[in-house]
Amino acid sequence: MTAYKHALNRRLSRRLVVVGAITAGGLLLAACGGDDMKGMDHGSGSSASASATRATGESAAPGAFNDADVMFAQMMIPHHEQALEMSQLADGRASDAEIKSLAADIEKAQDPEIRTMKSWLKAWGKPESAGESMPGMDHGSGGMDHGSGMSGMMSDEDMKKLEAAKGTEFDRMFAELMIEHHKGAITMAEDEQKKGRDATAKKLAADVVRTQSAEVGKFEKILDRL
Repeated sequence: MTAYKHALNRRLSRRLVVVGAITAGGLLLAACGGDDMKGMDHGSGSSASASATRATGESAAPGAFNDADVMFAQMMIPHHEQALEMSQLADGRASDAEIKSLAADIEKAQDPEIRTMKSWLKAWGKPESAGESMPGMDHGSGGMDHGSGMSGMMSDEDMKKLEAAKGTEFDRMFAELMIEHHKGAITMAEDEQKKGRDATAKKLAADVVRTQSAEVGKFEKILDRL
């Protein structure tokens, strides 16, 4: 019996060692796997976030800013939005190839800039609309004109006339209205360059001045030949 018990104990001991090793190995693999999965999650999340940031045109959160930066973003957003509305009307109405091309360029440039400026205001903890922080300023209608500081904005009547036009009439009207609209944006951007503090906002303002000044020149040449 004694020899039998010793043999049994040895077999049990070996089994316990094997089971313990398997259990430890499983725990080690689980731990390593958990770390790897966490790393993969974090990596893929960062990659997706970066891709989303690039897709929306958003820049990194701005640094130090002032009231001029906030006002620039709050006013330029609806200004850009109206430019998008005007450009979208070109589809099915414009007849001039260059007008169609410029309308497409405006959409490509200004839509990402709108998202970028919205991201700034969110980072700054400021509302998207200046009307929310400055009661009495109606930025949601055709009232956004020279009197409200939104130079170059089209009235509701202007937009209706543009919508009703077609062919060469649309081309000419679109060019005339967009020249005025662009000049208003350039004025606001130049003001931001002088009074703004945030470097990212001032860079976008410089881009607005450069690109829209060039487009104004193109629209003026189009009008000369229409």
